[in-house]
Amino acid sequence: MPPNKAIAQKYKRIGIVGAGNMGSMMAFAFSELGLDVSIWDVARENVDQLLSSAKNVNYDGKIEGFYEIEKFTKSLEGQGVERKIFLFSITHGDPADSVLGMIKGSLKEGDIILDGGNEHYRRTEARQRECAEIGVSWIGLGVSGGYQSARRGPSLSPGGDAEALKVVMPLLEAYAAVDEKTGKPCVTGVGPRGSGHFVKMVHNGIEGGMLSTIAEAWSILYYGRGLSYEEIADIFDDWNREGELRNNFLLEIGAALLKVRKTREGDGKGEGVSENSDRDGYVIDDVLDKVVQDDDDTEGTPYWAVMESAARHVSAPTLATAHYMRIASGNRAERLEVSKKLHVPRPSPIRGMKTFEAFKEHLRRAVYGSFLASFCQGLELIARASEDEGWGIDLGKCLQIWRAGCIIRSEGIADILQPALSENKELKNMKYIDKASEELGRTYNSLKEIVIAGIDSDHYLPAMSATLEYLKYEAGTMLPTKFMEAQMDFFGAHGYNKPGVPGEDPGPVGKGPHHYEWRPAV
Repeated sequence: MPPNKAIAQKYKRIGIVGAGNMGSMMAFAFSELGLDVSIWDVARENVDQLLSSAKNVNYDGKIEGFYEIEKFTKSLEGQGVERKIFLFSITHGDPADSVLGMIKGSLKEGDIILDGGNEHYRRTEARQRECAEIGVSWIGLGVSGGYQSARRGPSLSPGGDAEALKVVMPLLEAYAAVDEKTGKPCVTGVGPRGSGHFVKMVHNGIEGGMLSTIAEAWSILYYGRGLSYEEIADIFDDWNREGELRNNFLLEIGAALLKVRKTREGDGKGEGVSENSDRDGYVIDDVLDKVVQDDDDTEGTPYWAVMESAARHVSAPTLATAHYMRIASGNRAERLEVSKKLHVPRPSPIRGMKTFEAFKEHLRRAVYGSFLASFCQGLELIARASEDEGWGIDLGKCLQIWRAGCIIRSEGIADILQPALSENKELKNMKYIDKASEELGRTYNSLKEIVIAGIDSDHYLPAMSATLEYLKYEAGTMLPTKFMEAQMDFFGAHGYNKPGVPGEDPGPVGKGPHHYEWRPAV
């Protein structure tokens, strides 16, 4: 029996809440696996649009749309594993609570809800406790890869009750992306409670660091070296083809989008239309430098990742500075006003470095270093949270689920980190991995060269410059915090440790036993 047929016979039907881009693509994917799909959305027009699109596909499973949530939940009764399985694909926060309230009366012991939204892990845990009171399992399901991967196979990080995970895991394995290198599905039971959504949150934090890095590289090549979009696309393609940055999703799509020209007909929906000729300019020229997903609260995960890194005492500057640039970009109106007062120079051509090939290689290594540092910072945050919460997360398996179907896919980096993390499950500092520290050290000089050149020419380099500083102070033995600690003892009697004293240097992370009365208070 073909695997998909066995899956279809076992589960028979799934109920999807949310018929937006993600929910619709999930409906098609599960229908293609052979499952019947019931779908409901608070917006009637979303259901209509999905049903209209479904007329053009012919899969083994049928897709049924519902406008009344009571009929939607009833359609799932007596199916497959004799329990209702829901998949929520809606905005985090109150919407999920609202829908849970609407269906709670129809839920029965053993039913399972997979929350595929980008939800805060603490809110996930609150719903898990609420549902457990009636014998229902709420699984926080991290879904990565965007709406295209939702259709063809995403990276999945489910977390929750172990028995419920066993029930749905065969279905998730059939749906998830498959890593071509290992042949394994990109899904694993991450751990209990909110661990699945925590891992997805950190994934999105890493994604933010990488997005900023590649944007900075594009800007340097375009504004700093005067390359055309097509020339930059060729460079990204080369980096993605082989070497440390091989098989990297963001380089892949970055190269692809830079090649998309406007046409007279556009995309048929009013975008990418050329006003003057059949091929007049590029679609990217229509895109404003304004990321608003953080400012309008439709995307909370990068912000939560930064907050968690501070709360759990994990240094994650690449992720943080990347996020702050996004925040500043969102309020373009304020930026335009501030620009009239600050008069900061615009990025200018980059000079220096003997040859363009030398410059390009430094930039490649700088991008690689910033990408790798983003992974290290994110994984260290997961490791710390796993220890704090008692989740028992296997970081090696996190690398496995990120090998395909997700935004941070980067084969070269996974090949460095995964073997060591699979072998040493107690590792919490990624720089203890010999190969990782060796590679980060190898990128240091290139990061410095690019940051110096970029600063000299007024380019925007939040992620790459933060990565350079991160490498300096993470491995620093002469930090200026010596002076900081003295000042804090001066004004606050905070205490300090002494250099070279056993038990104090290096000693545990804790308040020092010494205080000097630098200037008497009375």
